[in-house]
Amino acid sequence: MRVVYCILSLLIAFSISSCENDIKKVNFLTDKKKFPSESIIGAEILYSDSGRVTGKLVARKLDHYTGERPFTLMPKGVHVDFYDNDLKPETQLTANYALKYDDKEVLEAKGNVVIINAKGEKLNTEHIVWDQKKETINSDVFVKITTNTEILMGDGLESNQSFTKYKILKIRGIINLKDSVI
Repeated sequence: MRVVYCILSLLIAFSISSCENDIKKVNFLTDKKKFPSESIIGAEILYSDSGRVTGKLVARKLDHYTGERPFTLMPKGVHVDFYDNDLKPETQLTANYALKYDDKEVLEAKGNVVIINAKGEKLNTEHIVWDQKKETINSDVFVKITTNTEILMGDGLESNQSFTKYKILKIRGIINLKDSVI
């Protein structure tokens, strides 16, 4: 009988000592900032100005976080179409990842960022910042622009939202496609 009491006492002591409430783990699991308030699979958002549709954003997954500085995360990629006044796609933007700050109306795109304008000119880079209020696109990393006649490479970019007027900040090189043999 004494053996049974010893075993039972050891089991109870072990059970009580193995229960642990690490405050850091509890706070992490209950912190609402760590989890999205909304999550959408297959999201499609239309942007408008004065009742006119100006763009459409499509994301495979969209997570919206609330708090002091609300933001929207698109961890599985994003595709944005910018429309002209006749609702024809004017410019396209795609990226592997995007983060949109709600309070600033700024979208940051990363990973295989590609922008194609109405003339077919194509921007390839790894990071851009699209400011919706200013209607500008900026980058501070390597960029490559391919046109019908040349390939421009450099570091940093300033552009209008439709990617029709752009400037590479530090040109690295220009390849003239008319003169080159491929």
